[in-house]
Amino acid sequence: MKLQSVPSYSQGALDKPLLAMTIGQAFDRTAARYPQGEALVVRHQQQRYTWAQLAEVVDLHARALLALGLQAGDRLGVWAPNGAEWFISQFASAKIGVILVNINPAYRLSELEYVLKQSACQWLVCAEAFKTSNYHAMLQELIPELAEQSVGALDCERFAELRGVISLAAEPPAGFLPWSQLATLAGEVEPQQLRDREASLHVDQPVNIQYTSGTTGFPKGATLSHQNILNNGYMVGESLGLTASDRLVIPVPLYHCFGMVMGNLGCVTHGTTMIYPAEAFDPGLTLQAVAEERATGLYGVPTMFIAMLDHPQRAAFDLSSLRTGIMAGATCPIEVMRRVISEMHMGEVQIAYGMTETSPVSIQTGPADELELRVTTVGRTQPQLESKLIDAAGNTVARGEIGELCTRGYSVMLGYWNNPQATADAIDGEGWMHTGDLAQMDEQGYVRIVGRNKDMIIRGGENIYPRELEEFFFTHPAVADVQVVGIPDAKYGEEIVAWIKFHPGHTANELELQTWCKSRIAHFKTPRFFKFVDAFPMTVTGKIQKFKMREISIQECQQK
Repeated sequence: MKLQSVPSYSQGALDKPLLAMTIGQAFDRTAARYPQGEALVVRHQQQRYTWAQLAEVVDLHARALLALGLQAGDRLGVWAPNGAEWFISQFASAKIGVILVNINPAYRLSELEYVLKQSACQWLVCAEAFKTSNYHAMLQELIPELAEQSVGALDCERFAELRGVISLAAEPPAGFLPWSQLATLAGEVEPQQLRDREASLHVDQPVNIQYTSGTTGFPKGATLSHQNILNNGYMVGESLGLTASDRLVIPVPLYHCFGMVMGNLGCVTHGTTMIYPAEAFDPGLTLQAVAEERATGLYGVPTMFIAMLDHPQRAAFDLSSLRTGIMAGATCPIEVMRRVISEMHMGEVQIAYGMTETSPVSIQTGPADELELRVTTVGRTQPQLESKLIDAAGNTVARGEIGELCTRGYSVMLGYWNNPQATADAIDGEGWMHTGDLAQMDEQGYVRIVGRNKDMIIRGGENIYPRELEEFFFTHPAVADVQVVGIPDAKYGEEIVAWIKFHPGHTANELELQTWCKSRIAHFKTPRFFKFVDAFPMTVTGKIQKFKMREISIQECQQK
């Protein structure tokens, strides 16, 4: 008699109920519970807030946003690095039912324009500048009308919905509303108006749009509800065993689910102190924050942990307060994990897997999982969620076989903003989100990610889709054809290689192409290597063989 094979399907624990409240209600509950507890430490801005102080400043800015006329369902964009204003914008907008649109601080003109148009933002909060980006100058180029029109009454043909821009600068140019002035508008709105708006909200309403680079070349806005992200932050915090006495250092970007959901919401649901060490990741400042703040937890992608382990002054920092944290965003090399546990005292560090479309975490290791499981798998299905692996025909494969990973449950997004076709392609009729990742599930339900059926490149925790880059290179006057592949890299996990075919009589070198990229696309999307060819490896039927290109690139780039 043939033994029946066990299908690759698992259900997470059901004994942990979901939080049936909005983000604003969860925030208020924690603030009432721990009023004098330290809530937020923003080291680069020298700011510290107790929960009571943070609640006061969030409510003040929520009333100010009401004074600007923002309605439930309107969109507020945030284009800024990590800082107190980012947190305040996230929670003030959630309290009034406004949908926060996360804009990657590395975006340049074309990306910014696309996101502002696609989400139809009513207001935008922006920093003055970040690294090599001058945000004011970019916005003045995109919206020349800002300078001539009165603040808050923008009438712009290019962005029909946009009413104004709030700048975090102390003295922004004409047409921008300074952040410092925003709070003064709160006096126009009674606290009762805010309470009434809060009371009218529902957990299933959208509260956040996060853009993920699409395989079609244009980013898609994953639309997430209170239910989605509040509960995902809560479940991640539960897995880590967070309490009000924990202190978590968050060096990962807030515009990403890692920072704003697993970081901010994971802490807010547990009364845990949030510590931002800098506006963007810096290994020395992160280590310093851990030591001086006596942090118990730390987040990062593998490249960040590698940079901290290799920091020349690491031994000078006392990291003995650490116990837990999360490493996510890419697969973690076993040696790195060993060193993080032994040299950084993170005995309970966990691995989390997910995607923006699933709020993000759907699978996670536990604190008691053996080291081997923490480095060879991404863990087991999270509470209140289901996972399955399917073949091309949609049938669930047997345990141990490779199939596409699908997720179902509270964490699956509402859909892609204003893109019903892409939503239907990603979420099937039974509510399963198809991840595009290939995986194996063992007898105990641990999942191993083995590859991607979408050719996505993950560089330093950033998702890069070759198709988007290829379409971008087509806009260069010398480029006739282009193919983009990822190759393994010790530091970033993967690096980008662009294979370029020029138009007859045209040419360009690596440096020229990299310089051309710099002003037009985010730095992490700029290829590290270029290969100039007359033709690409093809099948007989004319299909591009990316695996061959990958093999050749690995060989050649290793020799460089």
